[in-house]
This record gives sequence, structure tokens and C-alpha cells, in this order.
Amino acid sequence: MTMESNRISYHDSVRTVYERLKKDGMSNVWDRYEAQGLGTDPDRRCAFCQAGARCDFCSNGPCRADASRNHRGVCGINADGMAMRMMLLRNVMGASNYHYHAAQAVRTLRATAEGKTPFSIAEPEKLRTFAGRLGIDAGGSDAEVALRLCDFVEEDFHRFTHEPSLIVERLAPPERKEVWKRLNLFPGGIYGETIVDTASTLTNVDGWFASHAMRAMRLGVAMAYQSQIVLEYIQDILYGIPRPHPMRVDLGVLDPDYVNILPNGHEPFLGFALIDLARTEEWQEKARAAGAKGLRVIANIETGQELIQRREMDEVFYGYTGNWIMQEAVLATGAVDVFAADMNCSLPLDPLYAEKYHFRLIPVSEVVVFEGGGERLDYVPEEAKEQAATLLQMGIENFRERHAKVEPIRGLPVREAVVGFAPESIVAALGGSLDPLLGAIKDGTIRGVVGLVSCTTLRDSGQDVHTVAVAESLIARDILVLGMGCGVAALQVAGLCSPEAREKAGPGLSGLCTALGVPPVLGFGTCTDTGRCADLLHSISEALGGVPLPDLPVAVAAPEYMEQKATIDALFALALGLYTYVNPVPTVIGAPDLVKLLTEDLPGITGGVLHVETDANAAVEGIVGHIEEKRAKLGI
Repeated sequence: MTMESNRISYHDSVRTVYERLKKDGMSNVWDRYEAQGLGTDPDRRCAFCQAGARCDFCSNGPCRADASRNHRGVCGINADGMAMRMMLLRNVMGASNYHYHAAQAVRTLRATAEGKTPFSIAEPEKLRTFAGRLGIDAGGSDAEVALRLCDFVEEDFHRFTHEPSLIVERLAPPERKEVWKRLNLFPGGIYGETIVDTASTLTNVDGWFASHAMRAMRLGVAMAYQSQIVLEYIQDILYGIPRPHPMRVDLGVLDPDYVNILPNGHEPFLGFALIDLARTEEWQEKARAAGAKGLRVIANIETGQELIQRREMDEVFYGYTGNWIMQEAVLATGAVDVFAADMNCSLPLDPLYAEKYHFRLIPVSEVVVFEGGGERLDYVPEEAKEQAATLLQMGIENFRERHAKVEPIRGLPVREAVVGFAPESIVAALGGSLDPLLGAIKDGTIRGVVGLVSCTTLRDSGQDVHTVAVAESLIARDILVLGMGCGVAALQVAGLCSPEAREKAGPGLSGLCTALGVPPVLGFGTCTDTGRCADLLHSISEALGGVPLPDLPVAVAAPEYMEQKATIDALFALALGLYTYVNPVPTVIGAPDLVKLLTEDLPGITGGVLHVETDANAAVEGIVGHIEEKRAKLGI
């Protein structure tokens, strides 16, 4: 059975490669999704599972719950408890994944400060500014400050839950800290929070949905400040603050006549080492000697976003493909020589694709394992240059076989996006302060700002279809969009991160984009940049004289959230007091008290509100209504 075109992808490039996958008889994400559906509906699943009212934690189950009849699990837990307990566990997974990345960033900075890696301190001023914000002595050499920073954050990570986090205390907005302390949402160290949250979800320990909901928001606060901000600021310190520049995007960046090395996942450390080494004439000559036109590094998914944010394109670092659902399409182009898979977003069936399309599949993180095991090269900061050389050599050795045996797909589209926006570069684009942005908001030139922090999913629509529809509708209503995560890849490939997209924006936003020379959707990085976005909102709040975050004309949108990292981002946004739109419908609809807490009661607790809506136009109407309400409250 072949899925309809609009259920495959928004992008014509992906739809083209999907036809090859069907012709080659390859198992693929689209057909597997359709096969999971019940009856003729690809979106229909087990009703209890979709409601979140199912549990198999102990041997008395699996159990099903029905809130309408007060039908509980064997242990006595009700539907609300089942749904929120599972949501909390998903958030533990998401937080662990984020913090694994953060720990690797700290490990890399420490080794760099000790002179043991090929990297260096690219942004000494940011190093000292960040150290100062954390109350760390910023005197001495760059290496000394970096080592003190590493010691400070690692000590904070390990605080138990009764020991308040100093990172959160020194970075979070004062008004939010008061709210979190009053509600017992102010966290300790993230390791302690994770242990307590995991312990509380054991059978017959904590069965109250409200308790689990508060634990989840508390963990979200710990994750955003200790994991996300720390890892992104360390990556800025090591590899440079993102600054705007053009970047080629879409599947046409893969030229089969080149050796193509694809770092993939979420951690960019080896990716930067690969770019630096591949740019040397020595390695280009090795590639040409193997019969290739040259050697290229091609960015993918969130690792790719980290790379394109901080490195300009050239003939070696050539471009960016897209987000996770198109991974099998990327591999099936017949142009890949090495797929270096770090800690997130590599599909279990990638080995089948490596065999079919003749590329080397190399896990480069201890947490990534494919079916059957196979060769691997786990990242070690002190060996980053040598490991990058090994991956490049693998690609060169693979080229002749791949080039001879695989018929590639040529002529796929290449587009161009502007990437590299961060708080510092946004301020720079505004002339050195936030005043022009604040002025544009106050006078109504733009109505507000939305942080689009999204994955991509096949639930209810094709890849990126819903994300693009929401973003286009927002900018048409004069709302500036900051794109993060896999969602921003959707917008980059769709052309909304290009200056020409101002033609789709409302008159106010279009005029601002023309004046500043920026697109209406700013590529703000990865899902790990959620914390950086919160830091930007803190700056906007301060610039407006201390306006509480829940009163700002801003919102968060996750039009196509997919996995566990997205759920903890959403819970953090709710703790931050933000209007948070999510789609698809979360698996909590069988938990009426939980739904009421999240959608009706929470505004009076943290100020946040969860809005769930499957229709793009209705979702945008909700966001616009919220923003206009906040504008009226501020008198602007």
C-alpha cells in the first residue's frame, strides 16, 4: 500500500526518494507508520494506549483504567495517575538525553582547557561573561576560567533535591524563582531530581497525578538551566556564537560524485573536528586520488543544526539535509559514504540501508547501538582529531564501491536559508540592543513572538506539513517566529528562513524584515536551545522593566512534537508560565483531572497554559488570541 503524497512529506525532495524506497522494496518510516494503524486509519491506535490509561509496570498487569467508571488498575491507581506517571517517566528519558549531551560538553571543555583536544576557546568573552553570571571567578587565563566553570557546573549537577541549584538561582528570572520556591518547583541538581522522579514512579510509591505533574515541571526547570543552557553556552565558548549566514539546504546538497561524510544526531563535537580536517588540502587530495571530485561534510538533524549555526558553508562543509523523518530518504539517495551516528535520532533499521546503499554506518556515542552491533567509534574528546581522520578515511575507502554499485538520485532540489541566530546575533542585527524589537512590539509593527520548538511526526499529517502551515499562518499575522529543533529544519527546507519569505509575512513583520535584512522565521538552533530562548525572554522581561514572563506577548508552539525530549520542553514552558501549543494530542485524554490541571487550572498556579489543537488555523487563532490578550494587559 502506498501512502498519499500529502501524508508523506511537505517536501518534494522527500516524496521523490520515497518512490525509490517503494521501488527498492525498502522498509521505511512511512509504510511502517501506516502499518501500525487499526483498520483503514493509519492514525488509529489502541484506545486505552491513546488515552494514556494503560500500565504494564508490574506482573498484575497490563491494566487498563476508565475514569468514567472509576475503573482502576490492580494496585488501585486511577487513569489520571497512570497517564501522568508515564508522562513523568518520558520526561526523565528526555532530561537524561539532554543531560548526557551536557555532560559530554563539559567533558570536552575540560579536556580542551587542559590542552588535550584539537579544539580551542573560540569565545573567551562569552566564557568570562557566563562565568560571571554564575558567580565564578573570571580572573586568570581562559583555561583557568574554563576549568573553574567545569568544576562549578558538575558540582551543581550532583546536588540532591534538598540542595537548591545555584545554576538556576543565578540564571532564572527573579519572579519565576519566587513562584518556583512557593510551589516547591525550585530544583536541586538534575541527577538528584532524576533519581527521585524515577523512584517515585515505582509501583505503589506515588500514585497521585498532581504530584507527578509538579515533579515533571520541576525536572523541566532543572533540565533547561543545568542541561540546555550549560551545553549550548559551552558549545558557543568552544565553537563560536551563532551569527547569521546563508546555508544550502535540502537533499540536493548530496552530490554522489563526492565523498560524503554525514555527522548525524545531536552532539556536534566530532562534526566540528570533521569539518576542520576535511578543509585541509591533504584530505581533499586523498579524496581526489580515490576518484572523487572532493570530500564533503554534510550536516543532518540536530547535530547538523549545531554545525550550520556556527560554520559557514563552502565547497567542503556544503549544506544541510533536513530532520529525522527524512533520514531514510537521505540514506537512499545513493550519495552517502559515512553516516556517523551520535546520541540521538538514528533509526534502528539504518544497518539495512547501509547494506543496500553501500555506506559505512558508525555509531560514535556509547548510547547508540544498532541491531546486530557492528563497528563503532565512541567519541573521546582527547582523540577527536584522530577519530575524525578515521571517519574521513572510511569515507574515502568506501567511495569506489558505493560509486560503482549504487545508482544515485541526481537533480534533487537545493535551496538556501539564513541560519545562525542567537540572542547575541539578534541583538547585533537590531543595532546593539533589544530596543528596536521592543519598539516594534510596543507600536504593533509585530504583535508578538512565538518560539516554535518542534520535532516532526507522521501523526495526522505528512512530515512537516502541519509545522509549515502553523508557521506560515503566524508570520502572516505579524508574529515573529524563532524556530528550534527538527521543526526549524522543516521551515528552512520549506523556504521560510529565507529573506524572500517576507512576502508571506504580514505588512508589519514584512517591513521589519526588509529593514533589518532578516527572514520572518529566525533559525534559532536545536531543541537544546529552549533554555537559550528562555534566557532571551528573561532579557526581554528585564528590558521592559521586569514584566513577568507570563504577561509577555509570547507563546511556545510545538506543532509536531514527537518524542520524550519534546515533552519535557513543554513541561518546562508551562513552569516558565508560557502559553504552550502542542500537537498531536498527547496520550492523556483518558485522564480528565490531569487534562483539567494542564488546560484550566495551571494558569492560576504557574501562569502557563497548555493548548491542544489539531487544526493549524484554529491553533494559530488560539496563539493570536493569547498574544492580543497580553498586549491589552500591558496597554500596548
